[in-house]
Amino acid sequence: MTDTWVALEEGADPAERRGALRRAYESFASAGRVERPVRSVVADSWQRSARARVRPEGTASVELSDDDLGAYRDAHPLARVMPLFRELMGAYASDGEHLIAVCDAHGRLLWVEGHAATRKRADAMNFVPGARWSEAVAGTNAPGTAIAVDRPVQVFAAEHFLRPVHPWTCAAAPIHDPRTGRLLGAVDITGGDRLAHPHSLAFVGAVARAAESGLALLAPPPAPGSVQLSVLGRDEALLVVDGRKARLSRRHSEILTVLSNRPEGICGDELLIELYEDESVTPVTLRAELFRLRGLLGPDLLRSRPYRLTAPVDTDFDTVTRRLASGAVTGAMSAYAGPLLPSSLSPAVVRMRRRLTDQLRAALIARGDPGLLADWAYSPWGEDDLAVWRALAGVLPGRQRPAALARVHELDAWQRG
Repeated sequence: MTDTWVALEEGADPAERRGALRRAYESFASAGRVERPVRSVVADSWQRSARARVRPEGTASVELSDDDLGAYRDAHPLARVMPLFRELMGAYASDGEHLIAVCDAHGRLLWVEGHAATRKRADAMNFVPGARWSEAVAGTNAPGTAIAVDRPVQVFAAEHFLRPVHPWTCAAAPIHDPRTGRLLGAVDITGGDRLAHPHSLAFVGAVARAAESGLALLAPPPAPGSVQLSVLGRDEALLVVDGRKARLSRRHSEILTVLSNRPEGICGDELLIELYEDESVTPVTLRAELFRLRGLLGPDLLRSRPYRLTAPVDTDFDTVTRRLASGAVTGAMSAYAGPLLPSSLSPAVVRMRRRLTDQLRAALIARGDPGLLADWAYSPWGEDDLAVWRALAGVLPGRQRPAALARVHELDAWQRG
């Protein structure tokens, strides 16, 4: 194969691009591999879609409707910036016969607005509010892939994994909580060939940044002396002190996580055991790490004898735990951005991570809500969770059940060896 990708350049012929992409896609579909020069972001997404057993002839599944959808999106943080999206993108979408779409961090479309005739065409492929367009369900597409790679993405024609989506072009950009950095969802613009231009990607990226700025203005100012720590779904913690943000090293992330979980304090010898799986690490090494951390935090926040934090720390994992304790499973899942410091091997962190994960997944299974179970099952940390997939297959309606059952059989066979 020699000409499998034609760049999205101004003036390039859309028919030529579609043909090149179609040949690349058909080669992948028949041989199970991607031959360059297909763009790497697309090739990687095709591979993820294939591993998730997405059927190229399939469609996205609608999971939320009517009252459930209305209540969910009214409570979603992005509801506060929907007026901004409409102001910045509404005329552009209407004049160009495009659609504006906003999804949550799990790829569920919350709003789909724009040109009436285009909306009617999009309905045929379930590009509608309440449908899940994550890569694990709908394959390569701009909102789902932007969430998967956490950066703006444009997807043109046959770059989409689902064949019914090949006539479309879309561009999407992720949106984050300006205070914690947590992924909230993505904003997308979808339409025809007129969107196959680099300016479309730049435009939607600028809209996402404007939304994050708008959320920052709407957020209440931090209380004096407040300390927030975000460690879920990330290997390097985000610390916010009096509104000032700092990204911590992996070791400092582990230290601060342990100390925030031990407000009464901890002696040096015990902290050494809690942090290092390697027993050959000396107290001198730990003291050097704490000295550097104190320089970052300031002497008033970190004290010694015993080591302790002098101010209460509001952590994202405590938020999940509190909501679970009150029975607010939906709220707990919305606050769970992923496993706690997922790459950490520190004994204390491993215990905390396992305990939180077990508590949340047990609550999800007991609740039996198909949307919440799907959020876990289709996440990177839940794709191999046999118990959750079994629970999901047991509560899905008939037409959605076969795909979940196939995944259950696959995981069961894999675990049996």
